[in-house]
Amino acid sequence: MSNYIDAFTLPIPKEHLEEYRKAAGKVAEIWKEHGALAYFEYVGNDLKLEGTRSFFDCLDVSEDSAIIFGWVVFDSKAERDRANKLVVADPRMPDLINPLTNPNRKIFDASKMVYGGFQSFI
Repeated sequence: MSNYIDAFTLPIPKEHLEEYRKAAGKVAEIWKEHGALAYFEYVGNDLKLEGTRSFFDCLDVSEDSAIIFGWVVFDSKAERDRANKLVVADPRMPDLINPLTNPNRKIFDASKMVYGGFQSFI
């Protein structure tokens, strides 16, 4: 079976990492309720390799940020598209993923997030 994934990376100010962890845990459950097979997020701890660009460079952030890398697994792209519509409409999501609507509660800057959908290759 070939799966489809949404992958993303984003910087989180280290001072907000624990608050982000709590919100991401709730977001993961919502995504699974709406059809995701699995949801993963990891925090970087070894992000420099000589001769390559670092995530800090790619995301244009300082080392005061933690780098999150995650992916959500779906049965297919069609199932991903369906689930994403349901997640966006879920009434629990705004308070979890829109910290920019309240500048005093800025957990992360969505404009720094890198995102893409990927089909199975090998």
